[in-house]
Amino acid sequence: QVQLVGSGGRVVPAGGSLRLSCVVSGGTFSALSMGWFRQAPGKEREFVASLEWSVSNTYYSDLVKGRFTISRDNARNTVYLQMNSLKPEDTAIYYCAAGLATDRRALMRPNSYKFWGQGTQVTVSS
Repeated sequence: QVQLVGSGGRVVPAGGSLRLSCVVSGGTFSALSMGWFRQAPGKEREFVASLEWSVSNTYYSDLVKGRFTISRDNARNTVYLQMNSLKPEDTAIYYCAAGLATDRRALMRPNSYKFWGQGTQVTVSS
């Protein structure tokens, strides 16, 4: 059974930076596409970034493009989300997810991911 444990969320001032981590166990990490999603109170879960497993293509939401970077360390079974120039509207619970999809559009949909982390709270203060 694949398990994901996300961490790194905290309160950070607007304009600051934060790096989230997600450690994956129980599967072949290098063969998993990874994604980050977020959910703010009263809103649906939305796509943030994804990293396709086979050729390591990365995709980003327009809301975070140029500010966030997704990366992976296969030796550590870990995927990261580096977040810079944070804004109050980035406040949400951030979830990491793992799956087998490789299609760009599929990687943007939550239902393309089979395994999910527990979420980590990011709060950006104004």
